[in-house]
Amino acid sequence: MRDGLQAYCRECSAECYRQRQEAKGRSAREKVHVPPGHKHCRGCGEVKPHGDWHRKNSVPDGLASRCKACKAASEPAGHLRRKYGITEADRGELIASQMGVCCICLAAPATQVDHCHETGRVRGVLCFNCNSGLGLLRDDPAAAYRAADYLEGNAWKPTLVAPGVYQLPS
Repeated sequence: MRDGLQAYCRECSAECYRQRQEAKGRSAREKVHVPPGHKHCRGCGEVKPHGDWHRKNSVPDGLASRCKACKAASEPAGHLRRKYGITEADRGELIASQMGVCCICLAAPATQVDHCHETGRVRGVLCFNCNSGLGLLRDDPAAAYRAADYLEGNAWKPTLVAPGVYQLPS
């Protein structure tokens, strides 16, 4: 309206909304009584104190829409689905196919999903250290071969051909 007020009070407007939703065959969420200092979690349906919520500055009340427990329970599965497009069951199958150990070091338990940074394709499951090592080598096979040569004691020393121009050993 021109005066900045609605034509109906908040309760009447909410009732009209509920009736419109029911007419369309949808169900409207019921309003839950929440005491001061508490918030209703959409995940578990419980009313919990503000201490059980993560802070989120982008919302009016400054709290996330789900409590810490619900977010923690759904986070690993959501991360796998968003980042790699796989489920926890798919990850379990990969680990089982590798007999639970890292493909590179063959010692540590496989826990980290490894993927190609160019294509996004999942390659396997590695231990934390091996997965980090591949990432630090930027998934470059030539760099991994040079690292293996270095570890085996082969010198990798470029020779200076001209100022600023180096020739790599073959």
